Amino acid sequence: MRATNWFALLLLVGLAAGCKPKYPKCEADKDCRKGEFCVNQTCQQCRGDADCGRGKTCASGRCDGIPGWCETVADCPAGQGCKDNRCSPCDADDQCGGGKCRAGRCLKPGQCVVDDDCPEGSECHDGFCVAPPPEGAAGDGPCKLESVRFAFNESVLSAQSVEAMARNLECLRSAGNRGVRVEGLCDPRGTEEYNLALGDRRARAAATYLSRAGIASSRLRAVSKGKLEARGTDEASWTQDRRVDLFWE
Repeated sequence: MRATNWFALLLLVGLAAGCKPKYPKCEADKDCRKGEFCVNQTCQQCRGDADCGRGKTCASGRCDGIPGWCETVADCPAGQGCKDNRCSPCDADDQCGGGKCRAGRCLKPGQCVVDDDCPEGSECHDGFCVAPPPEGAAGDGPCKLESVRFAFNESVLSAQSVEAMARNLECLRSAGNRGVRVEGLCDPRGTEEYNLALGDRRARAAATYLSRAGIASSRLRAVSKGKLEARGTDEASWTQDRRVDLFWE
């Protein structure tokens, strides 16, 4: 048999066997990897948006996330609501996941703009719902309470802060059962959410010091203000923002 006949025979056998195209080339979906589709003889992730699932769109055969897409308000940046599966300024409370919509901004439970945003028995103070001071209680107490400072991104009391807390401890011991509000504050760097958490850790560190030293925990109320009262513009002034303040109630 001539060589040309052998070549034709081999070609026919190959065609009959169905030679598989080299990936990512394809003739059908079965030539692609699991979950891929053969489109225009090329394997790709999707043929249309329906192949990508929620929150994604099919772009040039690839499933990409939709910018600003949300399932709930938890998927959105702080202060934004989830409206029609898109993060945006809110215009109704139901876009805030249990919070309140005020002037286009979602307030989390416990945050406020006015007293009416707070539960009964609380009032709005510097953006947070807090219990009002006892009736007749003056702002000044029987002795002076000192602020304590913290290092950058720290919530552990330094040696200098412990000295100030020791003086606060003696002051509280001389004040009977008078209550104290322990407020944690941060410098303006970082997100609002992160600084609220950091301020809470600082307030709790100071309150824990006092309670372990014998001050009844019922007298102490830890509150985080995050960076709401930050005034610093450089490292020297930021050190003044990183603190815990104590107030008589």
